[in-house]
Amino acid sequence: MADDRRLDVLRAIVEDYVATHEPVGSRSLLERHQLGVSPATIRNDMAVLEDEGFISQPHTSAGRIPTEKGYRMFVDRLATIKPLSTPERRAIETFLGGAVDVDDVVQRSVRVLAQLTNQIAIVQYPSLNLATVRHVELVALEHARMLVVVITSSGRVEQRFIELEETLDDVLIAQVRAKLVGATVGQRLGDASVRLAELISTFAPRHRPIVASIVSALTHTLTSERSTERVAVGGTANLARFGHEFDSAIQPVLEALEEQVVLLKLLSEATVRTQVRIGTETGEEGLASMALVSTNYGSNAAGSSLGTLGPTRMDYPGTIAAVTAVARYVGRILNED
Repeated sequence: MADDRRLDVLRAIVEDYVATHEPVGSRSLLERHQLGVSPATIRNDMAVLEDEGFISQPHTSAGRIPTEKGYRMFVDRLATIKPLSTPERRAIETFLGGAVDVDDVVQRSVRVLAQLTNQIAIVQYPSLNLATVRHVELVALEHARMLVVVITSSGRVEQRFIELEETLDDVLIAQVRAKLVGATVGQRLGDASVRLAELISTFAPRHRPIVASIVSALTHTLTSERSTERVAVGGTANLARFGHEFDSAIQPVLEALEEQVVLLKLLSEATVRTQVRIGTETGEEGLASMALVSTNYGSNAAGSSLGTLGPTRMDYPGTIAAVTAVARYVGRILNED
């Protein structure tokens, strides 16, 4: 019973500190929460929570604030996640549904996530490690030029122009297209590149130089796509909302945000279950005052993640709900055929 009561006290302290950004005293807890115990009991519970490292006193005679350990206990014991309102869910679906391609989806996701949480949003572009080729198209242009188009299962569309030694006739173009499709569609990008090399010898010797040019361009497109791992960041202006006590931590956070490798590492451990890493749990010294809420999105985009980065005194239930909802919509959009 005492442990449950102290958990209620800790939960109330976290909620009040997140809402007011001010240390929380026993009197304010009595005024704002129906804890059903005496002031002396609350003071005793706060003393125990402080001794156990869940809360601390920033100044003499001040109230208490949650520690990293306290936030972790709060998150681990969350009974419910704050649901998004119907207008919020409708806004996400409408805004993301208007995207024209995968780059637009990512940029829109960053914007809507930053707006929903008032934090820094990080969205990884669809991972191509497990992506497959969905479609290959050849388009003959004037002056012996050709456009090669590749569409992957992650939703990316890549185009490459190539200069040929001579103009191809429609019959040969159809033959090349059919063999390219047969060798690549449904294959992972790396496997498709290997199979392409085997196609050149299947054509007549006089056509092989031209086919080799097309295969080379397509192979280059697939390998460059596969090596692309990047993230989009939005909402850095929200740093100004975090409060004066956060001023000393802004510079390390900005430096971390400039490093794509750091951001990719932060998102690398995300799974389909939304994760929360608080303070030192991020593994980055410059983010010791921050918390990361992240999750994976989309079965066909396996390995791609999104999340938000904010102060440890964030609204965890609301942030978890927003990250989860946006990930669900992003995955749905990118996995549509």
